[in-house]
Amino acid sequence: MLVGVDTGGTFTDFVLIQNGAVRIHKEVSTPDDPSRAILNGLAMLGIAESRMTMIHGSTVATNAVLERKGARVALITTAGFADILEIGRQTRPRIYGFAMRRAAPLVPAQLRLEVRERLDERGHALLPIDHASVTEALAALAREQVESVAICLLFSFVNPEHERIIAEQARAMGLYVSASADVLPEFREYERASTVVLNAYVGPIIDRYLGQLEGGLPLDTPLRVMQSNGGSISTATARREAARTLLSGPAAGVVGAAFMAKASGFEQIISFDMGGTSTDVAHVSGTIAETSEGSVSGYPMRLPMIDIHTVGAGGGSIAWFDTGGALRVGPASAGANPGPAAYGRGGTEPTVADANIMLGRIIPEHVLGGALPIDPAAASAAVSKIARRLALSPEEAALGMLRIVTAHMESAIRVISVQRGYDPRECTLVAFGGAGPLHACELAASLRIPRVLIPPVAGVLSAFGMLAADIVKDYVRTIMLPLTGSPEVITAELAKLAEQGRLDLIDEGCAEGRILIERALDLRYAGQSYELTVPFDDGADMASAFHHAHARRFGYSDEREPVQIVNVRVKARGRVDTPPMPRQTDEEASRAAARSSHRVAFSGADSRLIWRRTPVYLRERLTPGAALTGPAIVAQYDTTTVLPPDWSATVDATGAILAQPRLREQARHTKTVKSASAD
Repeated sequence: MLVGVDTGGTFTDFVLIQNGAVRIHKEVSTPDDPSRAILNGLAMLGIAESRMTMIHGSTVATNAVLERKGARVALITTAGFADILEIGRQTRPRIYGFAMRRAAPLVPAQLRLEVRERLDERGHALLPIDHASVTEALAALAREQVESVAICLLFSFVNPEHERIIAEQARAMGLYVSASADVLPEFREYERASTVVLNAYVGPIIDRYLGQLEGGLPLDTPLRVMQSNGGSISTATARREAARTLLSGPAAGVVGAAFMAKASGFEQIISFDMGGTSTDVAHVSGTIAETSEGSVSGYPMRLPMIDIHTVGAGGGSIAWFDTGGALRVGPASAGANPGPAAYGRGGTEPTVADANIMLGRIIPEHVLGGALPIDPAAASAAVSKIARRLALSPEEAALGMLRIVTAHMESAIRVISVQRGYDPRECTLVAFGGAGPLHACELAASLRIPRVLIPPVAGVLSAFGMLAADIVKDYVRTIMLPLTGSPEVITAELAKLAEQGRLDLIDEGCAEGRILIERALDLRYAGQSYELTVPFDDGADMASAFHHAHARRFGYSDEREPVQIVNVRVKARGRVDTPPMPRQTDEEASRAAARSSHRVAFSGADSRLIWRRTPVYLRERLTPGAALTGPAIVAQYDTTTVLPPDWSATVDATGAILAQPRLREQARHTKTVKSASAD
C-alpha cells in the first residue's frame, strides 16, 4: 500500500495505491498542526491503522520561512565575516525600484558570532583554529538560548576540519547543528552561508513535525519526504538537511505532470499548478530542468531544485485596491482558515474562488463530492464590495478579478519559457491543482499555447507525483580547475561522489541493481561569475557541449575562450516502480456521460460578459474517446474543468482530457505563427 500526501495551503491531498487501484481524497489543511489533517485523511480513507509506505510533501519548511516562524538560530563564521548575510550581493531584484528593501537576515546581528581561524583556497591552515574563541562563541549560544546553529567558515568546502571541531562541541550542547561542509560543500561564501542558515532555521521545525507525524502513524511505517529536486529522501536525511524540502510540493507536481504528459505522448510541456495560495509553473523539455540558483522568500538557496517559478495567484488569492485605486489580486491568500467567503469558515474577503462561484464556473454540489458546503450568497456579498467601488455589477467585477489573476499567471509562464529561449506555442499546457483546470484554457489562449492536457487526477497530481518520484541524493564538490588537462582529477572526483551516492542509497533501502548514477560539471568561461551545468560523458567533448549550452542559454558562445570547471556534481537515483495510471472501473466505463446544464459566464469577443447555458459532464463517466464541444463544464471530486466557447476536447486512452481551440481558432493561430516566422 502506497500513499502520497501533499500538504498545501488550503487542502491536504491524498493518493492511495492499493492492489493496483488508485483512490484519492482531499482534506482541509490544518495550518496550526499539518499532521492533524494527514491523520484525519488517513482515517477517512480507512487506512489509519494499516501497514503502508507514505511519501510526503510538506509546506512546513516553506511556511516557516515565509512567516518568519523558524527556530532561533545563530551563525558561527570566520572572524571578520560575521556580516556576510547583511552584505550579500549587490544585485537588485528590481533595478529601478528606489524604495526597494531587502529581507532582514534570518540571524540578527547579536547572534552572528566569529571564531579565529583561517584557511586558504586550497584548505591549508593560515591560522589554526583558536579553541578559546570557539568556547566563547558556544558560551554566547547558551546565554542567548538559541535552538539551532549554522556553521560556515571560509573554504570549509575544501577542508572541513575546523567546522567539524565546532559542530561536535555544539551537538554536545544539544543544539541542532547545520555545518556548510555537510549541507553544501561548494564555493560562494554568501550563498553557502544563506543556504546553511536556511537549513538551521527550518531544521528543528521539520524535526519536530516529522516526529509528531511518525508518532501518529502505525508503528514502523516507512515514511519518505519529497525534496525540491523532485526526488524523495528518508526522514533521517530530511531532519539533517531540512532545506532540501522547501519546495517539495511544487516539485512533486512537476514530476507528476511530466509522468502524465509522457503517458499521453507529450514531452514538450509547461506544467501549470494552481492551488489555493499560489501558482507554480515549470518548463519540461523531455527531462525536468533543475537549478541550484534558487531562492526562498528572497534568501538564496544553492541546493538543487526543479526550476519552478511561483506567483501568489491561487483560488484563495484576495482581491484588493492599492493606494492608487487599482484593483489587485493576490499575493495575500485566505488560505485554509478562514478560506474564501463561500466556504463559510468566517472569510469575508473576495477571492478568486468566490469569483468563479459567482460566474457559475464552480458548481457547489460537485465540490469534494458535495462534502464541502458552498455558500454562493456569501461569495456574491464578498465580490460586491469590489463591484461597488468599480461601479460595476458583481459579475463584471468577478470577471475582472479572473482577468487579473490570468495576467499574473501569463507573466509567470513567460519567465520560464520566452525569457529562457523556449516558445510556449510549441508546448502543451499540463493543468492541475485544485484551480488549474478552471483557468487553463483561457490562459493557454492568451499565450497561444495550442493545447491543454488535464490528467485524470488533476486536483491531487502533486500527491500522485510523489509516488512516481525516484529516491534521489545530490552531491557536489568544488575543484576550480581548467577543463583542458584535468581529466584524471575530474574522473577521480566524480568516482568518489558516485561511490558515496551508491552507498547512501543502499543505506536508504535501494536495491543496487536499481541505482542510476548521473554525472555533471559546472562549467564557465574563465573569468565569468556564473556557470552552467552540463551533463558529463566520458567520450564527449565537454568544451563543445558547454559552448552549445552557453549559446542556447545566452545567445552566444566563444570557442576561443578557455573553459573552467567550477564544480563536479553527482545525482544518485534509486528507481521506484512506476505507479499505475488512474483508471475507471468497468462499471463506470459502461455508463454514458451524464449531462445536466448550468448557467456560466464567459468573456465575449468584445470582452463583455456573456452568459451561456452550459452542459455539465461528470469526469468519472467520461470514457476514452469521448468528445466534448465548448462551452462545457467537467466536474469531478478534486477539481473542475472549464471548456470555453470555441474550444473542444477529447478523452485520450489514459483518461486525460486533451483540449484545444476548434478548427477555426486553430487555423487563425497557425496563420499567426507562420506570419511571425516569416517576419
